Amino acid sequence: MTVRAQRDVEWLLLTMTLPTKRASQRVEIWRKLQRYGAVPLGNSGYLLPENPSNEERLQWLATAIRKYGGDSSVVHVKSIDNISTPQLIGRFAEARARDYQELIRNLEEFSSVPQSKRSIGRLSRLRTRYQEIVEVDFFVSPLQKRVGELLVHADQSRVGTQKTQTMELNPKDYRGRLWVTRPRPGVDRSASAWLIRDFIDKKARFTFAPEDRVPSEAVPFDMYHGGFGHRGDDCTFETLQKDFKVRDRRVRVISEIVHDADLADGKFGRKEGYGVDEILKGWAKQGIADQELLARGMQLIEGLYYATS
Repeated sequence: MTVRAQRDVEWLLLTMTLPTKRASQRVEIWRKLQRYGAVPLGNSGYLLPENPSNEERLQWLATAIRKYGGDSSVVHVKSIDNISTPQLIGRFAEARARDYQELIRNLEEFSSVPQSKRSIGRLSRLRTRYQEIVEVDFFVSPLQKRVGELLVHADQSRVGTQKTQTMELNPKDYRGRLWVTRPRPGVDRSASAWLIRDFIDKKARFTFAPEDRVPSEAVPFDMYHGGFGHRGDDCTFETLQKDFKVRDRRVRVISEIVHDADLADGKFGRKEGYGVDEILKGWAKQGIADQELLARGMQLIEGLYYATS
């Protein structure tokens, strides 16, 4: 961030008091503030850079505090007399650096485990944690890129010696097929299903199954073993795009969006997919069935495709 941009930063300050008997609610509020990336400002409250998303989050939080019998306000602050803007930015930088350093330690621990014993689920959780930190890395820590590279390396080492060249296949063999993936689809699986239906298999049907119960007649995608999945530095969407030679210009843009959201390595510098992924996570938490979740995800990708110029 340039010196001029630093001078232009304005802030949101959440002031709050809660009755002493509200210990569990106090912990709940504190955890949300941690998730939002807020930093404490002495005893005055919690600070975030001013933007519409942060203001909405703090306004809802202030409303919750008042419902708990406390008092809370969201104050717009242009400057603080005894702390300069660069110093405030430094506090956010230090907080994100701690988050990234903890993630680096976890990734180093993951990489130290023999390849055969590495948990795919743990790598996915580390990648999700990275996405959460990036979302609140308001001033772009230099560690962001390093952690992204470590995640790519961890994923590449997981696939080991798997060949990265495009498979030779006959597209006719994949028409009118049943395609299977894991339950609770996210952005990569939803986008992959959209790509399959729109560009590979117009009559594709989709089902869900755990790894050990994949129907023998089905074509797996985004499964941990077999079928079309992550390959080298590619997410499943990219694998399908390359294997079936889909050369549509807007599909290429969608592939970049999905890659960045799924692998969280910042390779293409695209942020649109993070929103799609968060929406899908929210629907999943509502208990929406897998088929409906996939259908909604495909509709989101369809809209993104036509919004792409």
